[in-house]
Amino acid sequence: MKFVTCTLATHGAAILDILNEQIRTSTAVYEYVERTPESMVAWFNAKEARNYPVIGVEDEHGALMGFATYGVFRERPAYKYTVEHSVYVHEDHRGKGLGLALMERLIEAARAQDLHVLVGGIDATNAVSIAMHEKLGFVHAGTIRESGYKFGAWLDLAFYQLTLQTPHDPVDG
Repeated sequence: MKFVTCTLATHGAAILDILNEQIRTSTAVYEYVERTPESMVAWFNAKEARNYPVIGVEDEHGALMGFATYGVFRERPAYKYTVEHSVYVHEDHRGKGLGLALMERLIEAARAQDLHVLVGGIDATNAVSIAMHEKLGFVHAGTIRESGYKFGAWLDLAFYQLTLQTPHDPVDG
C-alpha cells in the first residue's frame, strides 16, 4: 500500500469508476447521473486552482484503492478557512481501514494549508462513515432532514466537523 498524489492522467479514470459506483449503488453521493470522463478534467482543474490535495492509496500493482480530497465549502470569502471533504474507497477494498488512513493524511494536509474547519456531509444512514469521522474527532454539527431524494426515499444529510488549531494568525479579506 502506497499513498500518492492523484493526477488526472494517472488516476482520473479510477476516481471516476469509484465515484460512479457510489452514484449507482449508494446514498454516499446525492447524484443520479454518472459523471463523465470530461467532468474529471474540470474536477482536477478546480482542485489544482486552489491547491487542494487529492490523496490516493494504491495497491502493490499501482491500482487506486481509494482517495480523499477537499473542496470549497461555500464561495463567500469569509469561509476561506473551511473546506468540505470527501473520502471514497473502491468497493473491493472497503472495511480495511483505508478511509481512516486517507482521512488522517487529509487532515494533515488541511493543517499544513492553515485551514480551520473540515466539514463532511454524510448520509445520516451511513453508520460506517459516521463512526470513522467520530473516531477522528469529528463532531455532529447538525442534520438537514429530508434534504435529498434518491432510490425512492427522502435522505437526511448529517454534517460532521473537525475544528483544527490552525491558522495561528487568521485574517479578514
